[in-house]
Amino acid sequence: MGSSAAGSANGNAASDGENTVKLQRKITLMNGVALIVGTIIGSGIFVSPTGVYISTKSVGLSIIIWCLSGLFLHSFGALCYAELGTSVTRSGGDYAYIYAAFGPLAAFLLLWISLLIIRPTTQAIVAITFAEYAAKPFFRSASRRKMQLGFWRRCVCFLARANRLLTAINCLSVRWAMRIQSLFTAAKLFALVAIILAGVYHVGTGHMENFSHPFEGTYDVTEIALKELKDPYKNLPRAIWIALPMVTGVYVLANVAYFAVLSGVEMESSPAVALSFGIKMFGKLTWLVPVFVALSTFGGVNGILFTSARLFLTGSQEGHLPDFFSYIHVHRTTPIPSLIFTCVTSLAMLLISDIFVLINYYGQILWLSVAASIAGMLWLRHKHPDAPRPIKVSTWIPVTFLACCVFLVVFPIPTQPWNTVIGVAITLSGVPVYYLFVKGKNKPGKYHILTKNTTIILQKLMGVTSPQATQTLSQH
Repeated sequence: MGSSAAGSANGNAASDGENTVKLQRKITLMNGVALIVGTIIGSGIFVSPTGVYISTKSVGLSIIIWCLSGLFLHSFGALCYAELGTSVTRSGGDYAYIYAAFGPLAAFLLLWISLLIIRPTTQAIVAITFAEYAAKPFFRSASRRKMQLGFWRRCVCFLARANRLLTAINCLSVRWAMRIQSLFTAAKLFALVAIILAGVYHVGTGHMENFSHPFEGTYDVTEIALKELKDPYKNLPRAIWIALPMVTGVYVLANVAYFAVLSGVEMESSPAVALSFGIKMFGKLTWLVPVFVALSTFGGVNGILFTSARLFLTGSQEGHLPDFFSYIHVHRTTPIPSLIFTCVTSLAMLLISDIFVLINYYGQILWLSVAASIAGMLWLRHKHPDAPRPIKVSTWIPVTFLACCVFLVVFPIPTQPWNTVIGVAITLSGVPVYYLFVKGKNKPGKYHILTKNTTIILQKLMGVTSPQATQTLSQH
């Protein structure tokens, strides 16, 4: 099974003196910042404030939750992932970390739920947000839901086309993919800065009524509940420490602006909270809000495509997906098969009629995978205490962050037991798949012949080749 050298990100053809082709480190520090900011600040900031407020019924507590999420979870998480990213120097994120700590079965289960739930559901959330914002200015009446449904379908089709376009760009050049990511991230930040400044103006003109009783309300605690860089040892921590404070500040200030302008009733009744804000503050320029949300969704799609392709490529290198998904274009050094695979799985999710069912399982499973990575970090310290760690944080930081992750996984269980049961069942369903199709050696001869012939045909069509095996996760 082939496996490329540590790291990826793609530019022109590369040779190491032995005529081998492999992914190259072409992502600069600012590209890394744009990728982190653009991926974290997705479409959620335009939607999720409503969900937090509905759970708390309290303006003050909602803002505190956003502050704690950024200052505590993001800061502690950033420190932990800085250590992981500089000690396990492979693409693949959580997959690579869990593989290094707990072995192939645990890593395959993460890959399994990423294929079935995490990655495609992330795309689904982006599609829902895009459709909500695109449709609301035109279809505000409940009596026109049939027309809205048709519009929703057109939005999904449009996003599917955008998905294909971004996939093509990622296949052609990582530099262009990063330029697009930077452009969309800048547009997203511009929109949020406009919202923040409008909120500051609103408060400055004496409108403080929404903050008069900030902690009134009833709430339940159970409801509250990186990559391929040039010089990663230096630039990964820098990218994280530039991006995370920026994300935290933008999230908190944007929520303060929302609450300054919108009443509790308006927040609860608006799934497109930024649009409701724009109607009250921007007047005739409100139409710009859906435009910038659309740019935000495109940036989110681009980031998901980029990171998902590297996840599937790394999984293929370790034998958890067909070999072909680890192949790289001989001139562009981009992982074209993995990118196309990512695009296809995302488009398939958009065809599912009730994607909200999977979204219900998304949060717990996502935090479970994060918890597994942090637990793996602690285990690697015990298992290989003398291994090189360019960045090493105090033990209390990963322990505290792990406790937070466990809290977010466990506390929703009493209110959503079936979601937990089904999520765990989906995860464990990967065990027989692993032993039958990955670990199993007794595959029929025709299977190998078919696989080989298919691979040769696709290689010729896409101009890709297998990278030189220079490093595997099992060597960590």
